[in-house]
Amino acid sequence: MSNNGGTILGLLAGGAIGAALGLLFAPDKGSNTRKKVLDEALLAKQKLSETVNELKDKIESETHFKKETLEEQFGSILTNASYKADDIISSLEKKLALLKERNKEFQKETIENKTINEEPVG
Repeated sequence: MSNNGGTILGLLAGGAIGAALGLLFAPDKGSNTRKKVLDEALLAKQKLSETVNELKDKIESETHFKKETLEEQFGSILTNASYKADDIISSLEKKLALLKERNKEFQKETIENKTINEEPVG
């Protein structure tokens, strides 16, 4: 498999070298050859710029999608936390009411015990 990769790489490198030598030794004028090289460089620059812009747009789109997903998840967490907080508050209010009732009973018993202990013996 690596031999095939080396062969393909060799063919590509040979083709690039051959194309470069063909331009250098072409019977065309130097100004025409320079113009061809410049045109090819500008075309490569344009393709690279388009690829960069496409990649940038894709990254922006993915980032926006991820941000929306994260915001939705955060909103869901906050909603769940709010409902749980309400449940906890309700539970605490019930326990507080029960403690208040027990405290009233304790105070009532304390007053009754104090009254019984203060009655004259006689």
